[in-house]
Amino acid sequence: MQYDKNHALLSTEIPEIAEPKRGKVRDVYDLGDSLLFVATDRISAFDCIMPNGIPGKGAVLTQITLNWFKVLKGLPNHLITADVAKYPEVLRKYAADLDGRSMIVRKLKMLPVECIVRGYLTGSGWESYQKSGKVCGIPLRAGYVNASKLDTPIFTPTTKEETGHDMAITAEELGGIIGKELTEKLQNAAISLYTQAADYARERGIIVADTKFEFGLDEQGGLVLADEVLTPDSSRFWPVASYTPGKNPPSLDKQFVRDWLDSVHFNHQPPAPELPQDIVEKTAEKYRNALEVLKK
Repeated sequence: MQYDKNHALLSTEIPEIAEPKRGKVRDVYDLGDSLLFVATDRISAFDCIMPNGIPGKGAVLTQITLNWFKVLKGLPNHLITADVAKYPEVLRKYAADLDGRSMIVRKLKMLPVECIVRGYLTGSGWESYQKSGKVCGIPLRAGYVNASKLDTPIFTPTTKEETGHDMAITAEELGGIIGKELTEKLQNAAISLYTQAADYARERGIIVADTKFEFGLDEQGGLVLADEVLTPDSSRFWPVASYTPGKNPPSLDKQFVRDWLDSVHFNHQPPAPELPQDIVEKTAEKYRNALEVLKK
């Protein structure tokens, strides 16, 4: 296991199992009939992985996802177990590193799309609206301001690229890739899950401005919720107490890191700069706060 100077876990090694597939945050091991997901403390922004990590971040992401798996209704998820005592014997000697930040999940046929749902107008959506009155091809009424709550949540999918930036596509374009019927199922499922989550979070003082879901198909072709769910990595979280339409609210997510990168004029291309110690500590605190509030 590779840690940085702050004891943030940057990468994992389990020699008894084949080299994992490494994503921006997760190391995914093939266990044969299932997968082992390990959330490292790596952090990415603008599709670039930072050279140093955020201590404890992987555990926070995993615990938030596990909490949402309990809360969200209407669709099965891919979790088998997150209890390391129930892991295969070959993994148990790594229990100290895996505990709290890993889970064993079902294998699925993953769909090649990031299912983004926006409940508020912010970020690239706000920029697009200012120029065209549309977000990802969806026309919106006049009169919205930055950070406005949308009248109804909208589904704005993107491609899922192995390298480089994901590309925004319309629901119609997605239908051309995976079929119209499956696209409608994805849209309905994503909006339903977002609505449930937004209500749950708001009762606890957090606005879920937008989020990204991933789905797969099981052996029977059924839709299954997969990967991380409604974490500070995949969502924008705003404190209700400081929300004011027309202003960018303070965040409980990695927007804080994006804002710092823009402040030092990072060009959004690798290699990314090392995060200063104060940014690391403040980011870790924001992630912990999100977990504490959501698990109330």
